[in-house]
Amino acid sequence: MAIPVSELQKASPSSLIELFTLSLDATLHGSSTVYRFHSGANLNTFGAVVWAGNSYSKFPVEVTGFEFNGTSTTLPRPKLRISNMLSTFTALLLDINQTTPGNDLNGAKLTRIRTLARYLDNANFPNNTNNLGTPDPTAAMPEEIYYLDRKTVENRNMVEWECVAAFDLVNVKVPKRICTRDIFPGIGTFV
Repeated sequence: MAIPVSELQKASPSSLIELFTLSLDATLHGSSTVYRFHSGANLNTFGAVVWAGNSYSKFPVEVTGFEFNGTSTTLPRPKLRISNMLSTFTALLLDINQTTPGNDLNGAKLTRIRTLARYLDNANFPNNTNNLGTPDPTAAMPEEIYYLDRKTVENRNMVEWECVAAFDLVNVKVPKRICTRDIFPGIGTFV
């Protein structure tokens, strides 16, 4: 179920919660691990956020560039910036690059999930009761799925990747099937 428009148009809707999943591919990365995280920007919590039964860890992350422009002919290419203060991601990249040299998490799937605080699981609130509304694991805006395309920055403070849409990847062509008269006999005929 999508979030009702009436809920978003309220004078003071509950906070918009932005969650992310980063899914690795076993053939590219040597593991099919799924990392779930949030920046913690819109919820007063010191730990994980639980939504739809999944726990999203609080982690210093910034993702920008999701905007669609009606006049532009290109798809958005968001940038994912993750803190590397404890060399967490440098260690992960070294491990992945042993499976596929020079991969740097390219091809990993990044999913952006947006929901409202009123739909979060009861586990996030005192006394296990959501005082903002009723938990609903299906109430979210449409998921946005991107793939990490290239690492642009890696230093002791952060790691940054440029993301692309699924059909903006190398060797992916749209449409995958050519429409001809043989396949669709009605094409090209006028009444």
